Amino acid sequence: MTLRTSVLFSLTLVCGTLSACASIAVTDAALVERTAFALGLNRDAFTISNRVDDGVTTRYNVTTQKGERFNCVVGGSINVLGRMVSEALCNRPGEPPRNPLTGR
Repeated sequence: MTLRTSVLFSLTLVCGTLSACASIAVTDAALVERTAFALGLNRDAFTISNRVDDGVTTRYNVTTQKGERFNCVVGGSINVLGRMVSEALCNRPGEPPRNPLTGR
């Protein structure tokens, strides 16, 4: 194995390993930003609790200052382009998720 091949293999292994870690890719600040956009709320109008990182997915609960509850999910990974976090999809318990970009 040449040095170049060894370096490429190592980079691929590291990137592949990191891409499956939502706990690394999805920061608390990213959760707040994505959730505020998805729910149309100010960043200080809700709290996040019960965060669970599962592979490339982060699930969590949101409670607004008015007492409304939501279940939310984001995807996250790290690749050669950097940290990538999807938009949050949030729904009230018992309702299907709605897309924050279309409102449906």
